[in-house]
Amino acid sequence: MAAAAGSSMILQSTLEAHGDWVTAIAAPVHTEDGLPHNDIFISASRDGKAVVWRVTGDAAVYATPERSLEGHAHFVQDVCLSADAKYALTASWDGTMRLWDLSTGKSVYTFKGHTKDVLSVSFNPENTKILSASRDRSIRLWNVLAKQMAVIEGPASHGHTDWVSCVRFSPKTDDNIAVSAGWDKVVKVWRGVSDQQYALQSNLVGHTGYLNTVTVSPDGSLCASGGKDGIAMLWEVNAGRNLYSLDAKSVIHALVFSPTRYWLVAATTKNITIWDLETKAEVATLDVEFEGLGDRALQPYCTSLCWNHDGTVLFSGYTDNKVRVWKVGSA
Repeated sequence: MAAAAGSSMILQSTLEAHGDWVTAIAAPVHTEDGLPHNDIFISASRDGKAVVWRVTGDAAVYATPERSLEGHAHFVQDVCLSADAKYALTASWDGTMRLWDLSTGKSVYTFKGHTKDVLSVSFNPENTKILSASRDRSIRLWNVLAKQMAVIEGPASHGHTDWVSCVRFSPKTDDNIAVSAGWDKVVKVWRGVSDQQYALQSNLVGHTGYLNTVTVSPDGSLCASGGKDGIAMLWEVNAGRNLYSLDAKSVIHALVFSPTRYWLVAATTKNITIWDLETKAEVATLDVEFEGLGDRALQPYCTSLCWNHDGTVLFSGYTDNKVRVWKVGSA
């Protein structure tokens, strides 16, 4: 690990509860009364489950598995939380999404409509709408009762021309903006024109390889995208223009903005890289020593990232089936 700019990242805990790759992590942002709700987070996995973790406050064991959400018939590829942290939404290669009541661990609704693997899912900030993205090349808009309201697919709706790997609502309340990224190398910005329709606002073009991820800044003004070409591209959402690019020097699997610092974090095949967006310099590179790998074994890598609400803890999911918890410290 290397660190600079007056801060360091410390590996606090390594958590085990999954039997296959960790694919996604979600943590609460706030509760309905505006207070932080920071005692749980959720990880999704290729083992077909999502695990609810309870934060212990213990320095050695940051969290323990509290509940397993089971019901999907294939890999769980993505997970997100409702604003009040009472419900989780999962996306699966079985072609469905499921809404879970976290107080019981039961599946409340199953969302059916996609014809291939569902790769990504997102709640809007008001928890009234859901967007999903799939290998069927479509983005679908749903209400929270699992009713499909719109399908963005094909030339008529200016949809993606290949797999849609990621879709995210802007976290800014009342923004009514969403972004998507696909294997067609394009990032698309969508604006809600009615309760049941999103229209293309802009195509963000510049990547030279397929895209794995797109993320929106906490204030909704920026988005960042990354994938095969190893370049994190920063875009101005409303203007639809590229601001600058950051070279991760390896395939990017996930990107996330810090909620409290002007940082962008990239999970790559090589390591985790953190940039300061004001200086465009690396703040830290997070490397893990993996024991017991044979000469021909592929080194595990980070697939997923998520900050806690105040930006003091970074959750990371790896292909060795583990969740690693990093804490921001002082250099």
